Amino acid sequence: MMVDKRHPDPSGNAGGPAAVPLFGFQPPVGTPYGLEVSTVEDFFAHHDDWPWNPPRPGRATFHYLIAVTEGELWHDVDHVTRTVTPGQWLWVRPGHAQCWHPPGAARGPFILFEPDVLRPDLARLLAPLTAHDAPAVLTPHPDDTAWLRQTALQLLDEHRALGRRPLDIHHALRRSLLESLLLRLANSPDIAPIGTATAHAGRADRYGRFLDALELHFRELHHAADYAELLGCSVRTLSRAARDATGKGVRELIDERRLLEARRLLGGARWDARTVAVHLGFTDPANFGRFFRDRTGLTPAAFAAGKATTVPPPLLG
Repeated sequence: MMVDKRHPDPSGNAGGPAAVPLFGFQPPVGTPYGLEVSTVEDFFAHHDDWPWNPPRPGRATFHYLIAVTEGELWHDVDHVTRTVTPGQWLWVRPGHAQCWHPPGAARGPFILFEPDVLRPDLARLLAPLTAHDAPAVLTPHPDDTAWLRQTALQLLDEHRALGRRPLDIHHALRRSLLESLLLRLANSPDIAPIGTATAHAGRADRYGRFLDALELHFRELHHAADYAELLGCSVRTLSRAARDATGKGVRELIDERRLLEARRLLGGARWDARTVAVHLGFTDPANFGRFFRDRTGLTPAAFAAGKATTVPPPLLG
């Protein structure tokens, strides 16, 4: 199948977030160009003992895109359980911590592709859709729902048609169908309209540089002024760029990144709360406990205990 369960994170790191295995794209022989298409039911039928028995987290270097056409699919993305219903799409992007649950009656096309499958010009156009912080569950515009389902089924049919027509035509058709599907999926109300990022190019670039800085420094820098100084702009300018891009303030984005890391470490890497608090720059574990509880409704210990069980969690929507 598309993932190699034999090869975890090649870095060999034993502690910290790397304890969540990283899986690379490994399609069957004869499936080049970083794209594979299957169905949820076939995927589970071929992997009845992995990776959901028992459920355990992992990360991938490629995109998981699932269209649910029947039943309901449960899937953890960055330690939050998502429920995907018919007509909705689950999108797990590279680097997300994810955990499978038994599919039950869930059915639908299952598309996996590497980031470099997309041509550079199209990748730039689809940046709001493929971004790491884009929604994990997409509800397409009602006018697009049937079209998207049909296109996904056409892509599945073409993928299975290897040998029916010349190889270059076969691959061109697969990529064309994928690109058409993604462009229409980008019309989902959950996604900022294509072109928004380029409408305010300066602010978009500043926000992108802020995200890069946040990823490097979220453990030790926790205030908007810290990042404004790092980027050489005023707090007001940085705040405007963040709100243009996300509708959120800089401090909220900083807190969200710290919370995400806390979830990963408590849930996937099994760190204790005191160690996580120190790692994330909290001077007092009690402050970290309040921070976590205020945003999740759970203490760090309760969250970690919930992730340790093999019983499927309640549906959170």
